[in-house]
Amino acid sequence: MIDVTQNRAAQKWTRREKLGRILWAMAQLVFRLIPRPLWSFRVWVLRLFGAKIGNQVHIYPTVRISIPWNLNIGDQVAIGERAILYALGPITIGPRTVISQYSHLCAGTHDYRDPAFPLLKTPIGIGADVWVCAQSFIGPGVEIGGGAIIGACSVVMKNVPPRAVGSGNPFHIRKSR
Repeated sequence: MIDVTQNRAAQKWTRREKLGRILWAMAQLVFRLIPRPLWSFRVWVLRLFGAKIGNQVHIYPTVRISIPWNLNIGDQVAIGERAILYALGPITIGPRTVISQYSHLCAGTHDYRDPAFPLLKTPIGIGADVWVCAQSFIGPGVEIGGGAIIGACSVVMKNVPPRAVGSGNPFHIRKSR
C-alpha cells in the first residue's frame, strides 16, 4: 500500500500563491458575471491577477481558469464557452488561436513513478493560428505547432507539429494544411 501522507503534507504552493488563489477564487465570481460582450473588462480582471494577455482577446464568462498569472495569451485569441485552463504550470497561447467550447488545457499532473505522487506543474505551448476544436483535451507538457488543427473531442498527449490536422483519442495526424 502506498502512503500518500508525504504528498499531502508537501508544500506545493508558496504563501503568496495560496493568497493569490484565494483572491482569484473570489474574483472569479465577478469574472463570471461580466456580460459576454464586455471582453475587455474580463481581460482587465485577468491582467490584475498577472495574466499576460494581448489585444482583442475574447474570453467567455464561463471559462474556468485556475491560476491566471500562469497565462500568456497572444493577440486576437478566442477562448470559448466552458473551456478549462487548468494553469498549474504555464499555458502559452499564440496569436489568432481559437480554443473552442468545452476544451480542457491541463498544465498539471502527478509523477506516478514516485510513491509520494508529487505535483508536476508542466507547461503547455500552443502556437499561432491553431484551432483546438470543441471538447478537446490538451495534456501536460504538450506543444502544438503553429497552424495546427486539433479535431473535436481529441485527446492530445504528445507534441503536434506545425500545420498538422488530426483528431481522435489518442490524437492521430490525418493530413497537413
